[in-house]
Amino acid sequence: MNDVSPNMHRVTPATIRQLDESAINRIAAGEVVERPASAVKELVENALDAGARRVEIAYADGGKTLIRVADDGCGIAADDLPLALARHATSKIDGADLLDIHTFGFRGEALPSLGAVGRLTITSRVPGARAAEIVVTGGQMGAVKPAALTAGTIVTLRDLFHATPARLKFLRTDRGEAQAITDVVKRLAMAEPFVGFTLRDVSGGGAGRVTFRADPETGDLFDALRGRLARIMGREFVDNAVAVDAEREGLRMTGYAGLPTYSRGAAVAQFVFVNGRPVRDKMLTGALRAAYSDVMSRDRHPAAALFLSCDPQMVDVNVHPAKAEVRFRDAGVARGLVVSGLRHALAEAGHRSAPTVSDGALGAVRAAPQDARVYQMDRPGPQARAAAHAAQAPGFAEMADGFSGRVEPAPATADAAPAHDEPAQGHRPLGAARAQLHENYIVAQTGEGIVIVDQHAAHERLVYERLKSQVAEKGVSAQALLIPEIVELDQPRAARLLAMADDLATLGLGIEAFGGGAVAVRETPAILGPVDAAALLRDVLDELDDGATGAEGLRTRLDAVLSRMACHGSVRSGRRMTAEEMNGLLREMEATPLSGQCNHGRPTYVELQLADIEKLFGRR
Repeated sequence: MNDVSPNMHRVTPATIRQLDESAINRIAAGEVVERPASAVKELVENALDAGARRVEIAYADGGKTLIRVADDGCGIAADDLPLALARHATSKIDGADLLDIHTFGFRGEALPSLGAVGRLTITSRVPGARAAEIVVTGGQMGAVKPAALTAGTIVTLRDLFHATPARLKFLRTDRGEAQAITDVVKRLAMAEPFVGFTLRDVSGGGAGRVTFRADPETGDLFDALRGRLARIMGREFVDNAVAVDAEREGLRMTGYAGLPTYSRGAAVAQFVFVNGRPVRDKMLTGALRAAYSDVMSRDRHPAAALFLSCDPQMVDVNVHPAKAEVRFRDAGVARGLVVSGLRHALAEAGHRSAPTVSDGALGAVRAAPQDARVYQMDRPGPQARAAAHAAQAPGFAEMADGFSGRVEPAPATADAAPAHDEPAQGHRPLGAARAQLHENYIVAQTGEGIVIVDQHAAHERLVYERLKSQVAEKGVSAQALLIPEIVELDQPRAARLLAMADDLATLGLGIEAFGGGAVAVRETPAILGPVDAAALLRDVLDELDDGATGAEGLRTRLDAVLSRMACHGSVRSGRRMTAEEMNGLLREMEATPLSGQCNHGRPTYVELQLADIEKLFGRR
C-alpha cells in the first residue's frame, strides 16, 4: 500500500483557475484534430457546407507541413473573418435546436482549433466584395488584410501541431498519414457525387501530383452515385452490386450493395452515411452484416455503400467529438430498414451471380500453344469440311455410347436439329441442360453462351428456400422414423439441444432425452428424405453454439439450422441426373431468389459468354 497514484499526490486542495483562451483552444484541438486527416475532414466539410461545386485539396509530407483546401463556395465576408476564428461561432445554426442540423459542421470549433495548433491562413471572397485574408499562428490572430482571390475560400494550414510538438510523435509515417487523408476525401466524395474533388500531393514543392480525382457526376441520383462509386470503389464493385432503395417510417435508404458472391475477407468495403455524413456506427454495420447472414459464411464480409436519410429530428449527430457516430431516436426502425431493405434488394436480384466469377473462370482457361499461324488459304472450304465430317462419323459413332455426355437424343441426320422436350429452354436465362460432368456439374446452353452449374450447391439453396417458406407458412412437415435413432452426446451439449426441442420441432426435427447424454431422434424433416440423424444433430449443435441471443438471435439460429438441414437434403455430388431433373433444377433456380449463391455465399453457377469462348480459340 506504499504505492501512491500520481494523481493523488496533493495533500491540500489545489487552487482552481480559469485557463486562458490559448490553452482552451489547444485542449479542444485534441478532440477535433486528431491527425492531418481530421483537419482535412473539417475543412472539406466546411467547403461543402458553403455550397462548393469543386473542392481542391493539397498536402505535403502527409499533411504535417501543409494542408490547403480551396473551394468555389459562397465565401466569408471580410468583417466575419475574425469571428470565424472565435470558438463556438458559426453561421450554420442559431443554437435554438441542436437536433435540427442540416449541415456537416455546427459547433464552430474547427477553425479556432486549427489556428491554435498550427499556422492558419484564410483567404476568402464573397460575391460583390473584395477578397480578404487573415492569419493565425499558435492562437495569435493577425489583422484582416486585402488579398487577391476570384471567388470562394482558400484555407492554408502549415506546420500542424507546431504549438504542441508532442503530438507529432504520435503521428504515423508520411505515407500512412497521406493514405488516411485519401480515405477521408474518398468518403466525402461518395456522399457528394455532384461535387468535383481533386487531391494533390505537393511534397517537395511545385505543382505536385494528383493522387485522386473525381469529376462531378451527371444524371439522376442513382446514375451519379453509380459513376462516383465506380471511380472510388472500382468498376468491379458496381458491376457486382444491386441498387438499394427502401423506405420505412420516415427513414429512406439508398445506395448499392454487393452480391453475396462478391464478398471480401475483411470489412474494408463497407461505407455507411447518415444524412450525407460518413459514420462508423456499430449498430448500422451490425445490421448490414445481419442482412447477409443468410447468404454468406461468417468469415466473409459484404461490400456496400448505403445512404440513410431522414428528418434531422430523428437522429442525434452530436454524440461523438468527431461526429463519427450517430444515435437514432428509434434504433430498431433504422436497423430493421437496413436488414429488410438489403434482403429485399438481394432477393430481387433473383438467380444473379457475380460476373467476376465468370471472369475468373475464363482467366483460368489456358489455350493450347500454337506453333504456327494458320492462314486463310490453309483453312478447308465447306465441301472439304463436309467430306472430313463424313469420314470421321464412324469413329464418333463408336464413341457415343461410352463417352458422350449429351442428355438428349442425337439428331437423325446431320442437318436435323436436336430434339428438345422444351425448345424454348435454350432461351431461358440459365438455358437448357446439355450434359452432366463428373456427376456434379451441369452444363447448359444459353442463347449467348454456356452455364456450368454446381448441382449440390444449387439444390442446397433451393431446399433451404423451400424450408424457410414452409416454416413461415405452417412449419416443416415431420416424418416419423420407424426406429428412433439414438445419438450419443456429452451432457452439456445434449442439454443445450434439448432446451431448443420445441423450436426444433417447428423445423420438423423431433428429439427427446434418452438418458445421460443420449438424445433420441424420432422425427426428421420430411422434405429432406432419408438423412444421417447423428450428423444432422451435430451440425445443428454447431449452429446453436455459434448463435446470438434474444428473439432475433433465435430466428437467425433457426435459419442457420435450416441451412444445415438443406445441406443434408440436397442432391449430393456423384449422383447422375436425368435431362428432366437437370432442366427442372435450372427452371427452379430461375424462379428462386438468391439462387445465384449457396447458403455460404459461394456461386452456384458460372456463365461463359460465347464471344469470350470464341476468343479463347482464336475465332475472334
